[in-house]
Amino acid sequence: MAKDTVILTGDRPTGRLHIGHYVGSLRRRVELQNAGDFKKMFVFIADAQALTDNIDNPEKVRQNVIEVALDYLACGLDPEKITIFIQSQIPELCELSFYFMDLVTVSRLQRNPTVKTEIGMRGFESSIPVGFFTYPISQAADITAFRATTVPAGEDQKPMLEQATEIVRRFNHIYGDTLVEPNILLPQNAVCCRLPGTDGKAKMSKSLGNCIYLSDTAKDVEKKVKSMYTDPTHLRVEDPGHIEGNTVFTYLDAFSKPEHFAAYWPEYQNLDEVKAHYQRGGLGDMKVKKFLNKILQEELEPIRQRRAEFEKDIPAVYEMLKKGCEEARAVAAETLSDVRRAMKINYFDDAELIAEQAKKFASK
Repeated sequence: MAKDTVILTGDRPTGRLHIGHYVGSLRRRVELQNAGDFKKMFVFIADAQALTDNIDNPEKVRQNVIEVALDYLACGLDPEKITIFIQSQIPELCELSFYFMDLVTVSRLQRNPTVKTEIGMRGFESSIPVGFFTYPISQAADITAFRATTVPAGEDQKPMLEQATEIVRRFNHIYGDTLVEPNILLPQNAVCCRLPGTDGKAKMSKSLGNCIYLSDTAKDVEKKVKSMYTDPTHLRVEDPGHIEGNTVFTYLDAFSKPEHFAAYWPEYQNLDEVKAHYQRGGLGDMKVKKFLNKILQEELEPIRQRRAEFEKDIPAVYEMLKKGCEEARAVAAETLSDVRRAMKINYFDDAELIAEQAKKFASK
C-alpha cells in the first residue's frame, strides 16, 4: 500500500458489533492501522445513515454510538494513529450529498443491487424512505469528503463503490479534476466476506438473534457455540458429516490457525485433518464445537478485557470522539471548499468574480 493512501471505513450504530464485523472488517482495520502504510485513516460511526431506517427510534442509534466506539477501542483501533468520528457531526457530508443528488438518476439508484437487497430485507417495498434509497449517494459523499483512495469492505459493497466511482467521474467531467476515485479493499480470507449466523442463516444479524457479540461473556460465547447449526444429517458420531453449509466449520475456516491445534487439539495437525475425519465419520459435533469455543475464547478474551478498561472512563471516550470529529471536519471542509470553487458557488471567496461584476455594472 502506498504512503499516499487514505483509508475510510465505518459501521452503522444499530447494535453492538459482532464477530461477523470482526472477521469481515475490524481485524483487518487494526492490521492496516498497525502497519502504518498510509497517509490518513478514517473510521466513522454512521449514525446519520442508521437513522434512515430507524427514524422513529433515535434513542437506539444514540445509545449504540458509544457501544460501537467501545468495540472499536476494544479491538485495538487507536485514536492516536487514526481518526475516529461520528458521521452526523460533519455537516459538510450533507452538503456534498445534496450536490451529488444532481448527478444520479432515480433509475440508476433502483438498479443498485445492494440497495435492492437491503430494501427487500427491510420490507420497505414502495414505502422506502428517501434517505435510505439515496444511501449510495450519501456513501459517495462520505468517501470523497475525505479523499479516500481505499475503502475496506465486503463483496456485497462493490456495487456501492462502483456507484461512488461513477459519481466522482461525472463530477470531475463536468467541473474539472476535483475528487479522488476510491478503490475497494476486499477481505483476504474469502470466508470472512460474510460470516453466517450461528443458526446457519446466510447473514449474522442482530434482529435474527444469531450473533456472537464481541462484548459477550465467556459463558455466552460457549452457550452460543454449543447451540450452533452443524449438519442435520450427522445424527450419530459414526455417520459421515458434511462440511459445506456447516456453520462450525465455516467459523473454523475464519478463525483457526495452525498453532491452535498444537495448543487445544494435538491429535490433529491442521483443519484439513479434522474435516477429513468428520467427513468419513467417527467425529462428533460436540468435540468440534469445544475446539471452536477454545479458539473464540482466546480471540475474544483480550477484547473483553480492553473493553472493560475503556468502560471505566466513558467521558474520555466521548472526548476522543469529539476530537476525532474536529479533525474529520477540518479535512471535509477543505474538500468542500474545492467543490464549491469547482462548481462556481464560492461567491464570497472569489475576488475576481466580485471585481468583474463591479466593473460590468460600473460601465453601465
